[in-house]
Amino acid sequence: MGNLTAREALSLRWAEVANDPLLRDLPYKVELNRHGKIEMSPANNRHARLQGYFTVALAQQLPDGAVLTECPVLTEIGVRVPDVAWASAAFLERHGDTTPFPAAPEICVEIVSPSNSDEEMREKIAAYLNAGAEEVWLVHESGRTQFFDRTGETSVTRFGLRLDPPPPAAKR
Repeated sequence: MGNLTAREALSLRWAEVANDPLLRDLPYKVELNRHGKIEMSPANNRHARLQGYFTVALAQQLPDGAVLTECPVLTEIGVRVPDVAWASAAFLERHGDTTPFPAAPEICVEIVSPSNSDEEMREKIAAYLNAGAEEVWLVHESGRTQFFDRTGETSVTRFGLRLDPPPPAAKR
């Protein structure tokens, strides 16, 4: 493997992880850092509700592409897995089902978990944008959504979507 580029090595490492039967049923989102080491984030139900909301909103409002949940993307900081992504038909024609995608889909949505640091989220925003995403959305547990493009944070998405994430559910 000495003649592989770092990107090729990460892609091969991802294939190993994706095919490892011991990792298939973990209740965590699995990613690889730039060194090929596994990183995991625990799931929670608020996260799942927001992921579902954004999946439906993108599918309903951007029908000329595909919504992807937890699609692996090769980035400068490793194989990262946005919670939700939207890819145009042109993106899918170029990349098909290549795993991991060698470039980021147009929209990458990260739902911020309590275990995520601000530094980690800044790195992910930059990584997705550098990998070709047009926008990266950060969704906080409150439902507040931030939009980022190559110029920095913007007040709205340029894709013209109406977004009204559900508030946290009341405990009974």
